[in-house]
Amino acid sequence: MIGRQETSVPGLRVAAPDKARLAATAILAGAAAGGALFLGLPDWASRSLGAVSLTLTSVAALMAFQSRVRLKARAMATELLTGFIAKDSAPSFVADEDGTIHAINAAAEARFTDVEKETLAGTLRSVLANPAAVLFRLQNRAKTEGAAREDVVTRRGHVRLAVHQMSGGSYLWRVEDIVERSSSGRSSDSIPIPMVTVGRTGAVLFMNEAARKLTGERVKTLDRLFRDLPVRSGQMHTMSTKSGPVEVMVMESSRTQGRRELYFLEAEAENTGKAGSGFENMPVPFLKVAPSGEILTANKMALNLLGVKTCENTRIGQLMEGLGRPMADWLRDTADGIAPNKSEFLRLSRNDKEVFVQVTLTRVVQEGATVLIAVLNDATELKTLEAQFVQSQKMQAIGQLAGGVAHDFNNLLTAISGHCDLLLLRHDQGDPDYGDLVQISENANRAASLVSQLLAFSRKQTLQPEVLDLRDTLSDLTHLLNRLVGEKVTLTLSHDPVLKSIRADKRQLEQVLMNLVVNARDAMPQGGEIRVETQVVNLQKALERDRATVPAGEWVTVKVSDQGVGIDPDKIQKVFEPFYTTKRTGEGTGLGLSTAYGIIKQTGGFIFLDSIKNEGTAFTLFFPVDKGVSKPAGTEAVAKAPEAPKHGEGVVLLVEDEAPVRAFASRALRLRGYTVLEAESAEDALRTLEDPALSVDVFVTDVVMPGMDGPSWVREALKERPDTRVVFVSGYAEGAFGGAQPVVPNSVFLPKPFSLSQLTDTVHEQLH
Repeated sequence: MIGRQETSVPGLRVAAPDKARLAATAILAGAAAGGALFLGLPDWASRSLGAVSLTLTSVAALMAFQSRVRLKARAMATELLTGFIAKDSAPSFVADEDGTIHAINAAAEARFTDVEKETLAGTLRSVLANPAAVLFRLQNRAKTEGAAREDVVTRRGHVRLAVHQMSGGSYLWRVEDIVERSSSGRSSDSIPIPMVTVGRTGAVLFMNEAARKLTGERVKTLDRLFRDLPVRSGQMHTMSTKSGPVEVMVMESSRTQGRRELYFLEAEAENTGKAGSGFENMPVPFLKVAPSGEILTANKMALNLLGVKTCENTRIGQLMEGLGRPMADWLRDTADGIAPNKSEFLRLSRNDKEVFVQVTLTRVVQEGATVLIAVLNDATELKTLEAQFVQSQKMQAIGQLAGGVAHDFNNLLTAISGHCDLLLLRHDQGDPDYGDLVQISENANRAASLVSQLLAFSRKQTLQPEVLDLRDTLSDLTHLLNRLVGEKVTLTLSHDPVLKSIRADKRQLEQVLMNLVVNARDAMPQGGEIRVETQVVNLQKALERDRATVPAGEWVTVKVSDQGVGIDPDKIQKVFEPFYTTKRTGEGTGLGLSTAYGIIKQTGGFIFLDSIKNEGTAFTLFFPVDKGVSKPAGTEAVAKAPEAPKHGEGVVLLVEDEAPVRAFASRALRLRGYTVLEAESAEDALRTLEDPALSVDVFVTDVVMPGMDGPSWVREALKERPDTRVVFVSGYAEGAFGGAQPVVPNSVFLPKPFSLSQLTDTVHEQLH
């Protein structure tokens, strides 16, 4: 071949340039110079020929230099490739930047018959439709990244093309065949079930041997196989083959990059069941069910999904539930062909875990009898996400309901307990009515605690956090807890010797601990031991558990464990839901654990549950360690040595839309000597303040009112009266309003219901 000769290396062939072009150039240069002297041409002609001769000589020298550089690079490539790719099983090429092949190995010679072509693009044209574009794209990436590779679907199957940049400006190219593999990891050709891989546009990218045998040929598009497109998973379709139409059950398996795997199970009418082996090895859970509901056959994947070893003498209704109508009706309607061909979501009757399946029933005739093919898809993750979404909506709705109920109830309770306080001021303990008034007051307070529980699990209650030592808190509770657990149960406390302080609402924390201990007692009707353990935990990295992430750092944990009956695995995820309880009617409301969850989360902590059926349950609470420095005992008392001023000094503007609450608050403040101006709305309050001569010391205002709310009118009023103090009162929690608004200066929050003394003391503290 002109311009090319070969250097042989064992297992490798390296192309070297022919020296003819270089010699020809040198000969032309010499001829030009000699001709000028021999012919005796004029000086100007001799000079011209001399210039041409000089030019040709320069070109020859440049070509000689380039040839030496290329020969050196190729020699280096030859030396490198001799030990690197000569015996490589993958076809390999060395080419320059222009795509000219310098070297090929034995595997490339065996694979490609067009190796006499000088360029890589010409050689790969036998397998790639447009090799130049692929080579250009990969080579540009290799220039910047040093190497690149790409998987390409070709007429012969999947090919991986890889390129590495070499020294001297050459590139090493490797061509590897990719064996198609199924989702189970086995080669698709080894699966005895017909299977094809389909692209986004319906092109058939791959057919395994079983599929080629079934169709009798290699087809390129899906519409050549099926006329009734689109193909639906779990349904019967008529496939066109060389031997005629064939009824097949189609099962689709999604793949990445827009590709799909379609598996075909022959189910010919009046067939003798030759597809039995294919049914058993189908990489999808399948059941063959009689119209009566008896399971005739189940493949391996179906048995694994159902959690059973065999389905002999088993009806489908024993394995799954939740259809919403009798299972027999669904099966009979499908067998008769009158049921709509749609999937149903059912819950498997498994005791180890909660599993949901999507079931698609298809009617098939075999040996003259009607049977049903049930295709099962694991829908647990889908149903779990759906349940989480529904749960979040439920909690949001309950939170809104709780907030609204709390607001209205707290207004009523404020009026009841407030007027009761006014009556108590006029009755001493010897009065016959005094005991009745005390009962009214105490029951109003009990009602207020119930409203607080409603707010707790919706995390909208107002907490009063303080620095706590859990050893002291549990020590104070020990007597009460021992009375709660009774004589059959032993309560054991265990503390970390270096326990650190936390910041929490003591009253709410006590409620959580009592609730957990009572639940542990109820789980051990025959008696046992309840252990309450505290410990300091230092997390070096974030702890991820139960869809929650506990940040790294120091935490104080409280673990309440029992030896009771435990909780079923499928019920564990529901125990924190409001109104969910495993107790009998009258024994529990289902608010306890949801309240505990709300309190812990609002405190900034976490609560986790571990339970083993018939072995016991453990609740673990995580609280962040308090980083503040608490004041020594007695310091605060010393600082308050000066006697506080007395009540009755100041003017109060009271704004409340509820008339009973306004009447009580006004009378309470006047009894303590304050001058009270009343307004039933924010607009009335602003009109009252239009008088510049009016002096007001404190605004006492409800937060939620018709028209303008409390924070809005207060911000407007403070523009003209910036030094006025503010007391906000509300039946909602403090954090349930104005979270996105700037904080009002010189303001405090007083939750409803409040007593006479709480109201007057709060106003007094704001004034002084």
